[in-house]
Amino acid sequence: MLQCFGKFRWNPAVIPFSLKLSLFSGAMLVNMIAIAQTQSADSIKNKKIPGQVVQKKPSMEIYGFVLTDVIYDFKQMDPKWYDVPRPTKLPSYKDQFAPDGQVYFSVRQTRFGVKSYFPTPLGPLTTLFEFDMFGSGADAGQTTFHLRHAYGELGKFGVGQTWSPFVDIDLFPNDLDYWGPNGMANIRNLQIRYMPIQGDTKLTIALEKPGGTADDGVYADMIELKNVKPQFSLPDLTAEYRYGRSWGYVELAGVLRQLKWKDLDTSGPDYSGKQTGWGFNLSSGIKVLKRDMIHLQLLHGRGIENYVRDAPADIGIKNTGTNSIEGVALPVTGFVGFYDHYWNNKFSSTIGYSFVKINNSNGQAPSAFKMGEYALTNLIYTPVKDVIFELQLQYLDRKNFSDGWTATDPRIQFSFRFNLSQKFYHELNTAQ
Repeated sequence: MLQCFGKFRWNPAVIPFSLKLSLFSGAMLVNMIAIAQTQSADSIKNKKIPGQVVQKKPSMEIYGFVLTDVIYDFKQMDPKWYDVPRPTKLPSYKDQFAPDGQVYFSVRQTRFGVKSYFPTPLGPLTTLFEFDMFGSGADAGQTTFHLRHAYGELGKFGVGQTWSPFVDIDLFPNDLDYWGPNGMANIRNLQIRYMPIQGDTKLTIALEKPGGTADDGVYADMIELKNVKPQFSLPDLTAEYRYGRSWGYVELAGVLRQLKWKDLDTSGPDYSGKQTGWGFNLSSGIKVLKRDMIHLQLLHGRGIENYVRDAPADIGIKNTGTNSIEGVALPVTGFVGFYDHYWNNKFSSTIGYSFVKINNSNGQAPSAFKMGEYALTNLIYTPVKDVIFELQLQYLDRKNFSDGWTATDPRIQFSFRFNLSQKFYHELNTAQ
């Protein structure tokens, strides 16, 4: 929950959030109309969009996989996140998670899902329900039910929990690691979305469930802040536009949100406040040779950390002098660069690097997370269809805000994945 504070000071030079939101929404709608007009009615309605799978029969598919990870951690990692390479979960001081050198086994990535397709006069009706066993939140570290997707689509409209439009899901490299590179946009969120353009080239706009976290830093024990509570009164606005071609794609996504908190204690200073969160995500997938792929992403914003893989708090505390403090949206930058190579039909590899960097506020603790780096290479072997073995080498690095602490962690991971899938078809009765 967002538990932070900040004193609101009116500045005529600062545009109110509501006006920013209106301007942003208006600009997105204008762009949407302009882009949509460039697509002729014939190309949209009467032709198959490149890359779109046209189905004529109603169907339902049961799918998933059983996946086991065996990990050797040369140094230390938060034991609740033993099977996830997260730089934020490396020790923030000496021997926080001692001792070095641990062996871990995990089946938490095991996944099960059901998806369906049914043609209707209003467009295809599709549904997706999927879960894994990766406990998080209060269940972090446990092997338990974890909902991934509960989502339905009818034509150009979709509702439910699935990937945010701010996320480029195709950025994931050829790897069996659950968490994936840090620094990438990555969140499955409850949303209502509209998709005026679908296919390899697509446009999506969504209103999403708001949320966020805060770091009270050196003021964590300040009694006056105990009654400061989050107030999520507006949904997050997200959008993406992807330009797809035979060589790959380039995608630009954005997010705009309000982060607001209210001081319920009226007997002292009012620590209520709000900040505007915003961000842009530029990503691309470039085809190389016959099957190889280059994955690239550059992300930047303020107060959008919960949209970014392995980024900490959205809001930090700023000391403005003369015993005055306020909450501020923390800037975040993320980069991802990976290369997938296929040696032949049975062997493949990926190699790459990513990072996430926070511009900390002066009220955060010296041990607060500042930067995390992630590097990976692997060898994947597919002896037969639906069976995948992987040997993976990982290297993680964490840097603190201002105390000079740095932690590193090399890891070896073996993964064994066995896929399952069964599709059922239903013949339509067209007899009159």
